[in-house]
Amino acid sequence: MNEHFVASVKVILAMIIVGSSVVAGKLLAQSFPVFLASELRFLVATIIMVPILIRIEGFPSIQKREMLILFLQGLFGVFLYSIFMLYGLTFTTAIEAGIITSTIPAVTGGLAFLFLKERLTKSVSVGILLAVLGTLIINVVGSASDIERGSSPIFGNLLIFGAVICEALFIILGKFVSQRVSPLAISTIVSVLGTILFLPLSLYEGAKFNFEGVTMAEWGLILYFGIVVTVIAFILMYQGVSKVPASTVGVLTGVLPISSVILSVLILGEKISFFHFIGISFTLTAILLSNKQPAKKLNRTNC
Repeated sequence: MNEHFVASVKVILAMIIVGSSVVAGKLLAQSFPVFLASELRFLVATIIMVPILIRIEGFPSIQKREMLILFLQGLFGVFLYSIFMLYGLTFTTAIEAGIITSTIPAVTGGLAFLFLKERLTKSVSVGILLAVLGTLIINVVGSASDIERGSSPIFGNLLIFGAVICEALFIILGKFVSQRVSPLAISTIVSVLGTILFLPLSLYEGAKFNFEGVTMAEWGLILYFGIVVTVIAFILMYQGVSKVPASTVGVLTGVLPISSVILSVLILGEKISFFHFIGISFTLTAILLSNKQPAKKLNRTNC
């Protein structure tokens, strides 16, 4: 079977899993307190990933500056991202959260321009604009819709967008350590940091939480987040991106909002309306444009 095709399928599966995490997060936020749920998730991931890292690569030698950057990645991409995402899902629908989350490539491009002084191409600039418009359509047009959108959708969507900014900062910070620290090591270390950061408040929530009332399905959500979303999706993504061009990976991220919308309808029974489709079309176009590379660079990649 074609190696490029297999790698693309792995990226698609990773994106489907990431899209499903929005739906799983919605269910998780209804079953567990936010800090306790996040602590359990990253504890499971840490227990799995530390032995994998040691077996495959050994524990990496990391300098103080790199450790500081990894801490900031854990703070933004794990701790704050999880708080914004899970709290946001208590106020808005998984459909809208999934669409907004898929603007990460465009937001990353905008923040890279602000903080890293990276040049914004015309296609990336238009992509950022479309991502903003897609988000505005969901909130402004959606406010006039009679579709059930959650208890406080605008506030919830703002929290979700806060999660998007945190993830974009995670990606940008990764540029400073990715040359010296492997993706597996980064993912493992930030999972460990997430476990540490969530521990104090999770102990407080856990002391008041009724663990006996948790069903097997709800424990299954914790395991799904810890094993499938955090570990398996990473492995699939890492194996995929090593075989296909970055531009292709960028296009395939368009699977994320589609999977989150479909799963939100099938599993949560949420209703989708015309303004959602408009928001999705703007977002998918933003993803395509944000990952469009100059022709010369693409030619070198394909050679």
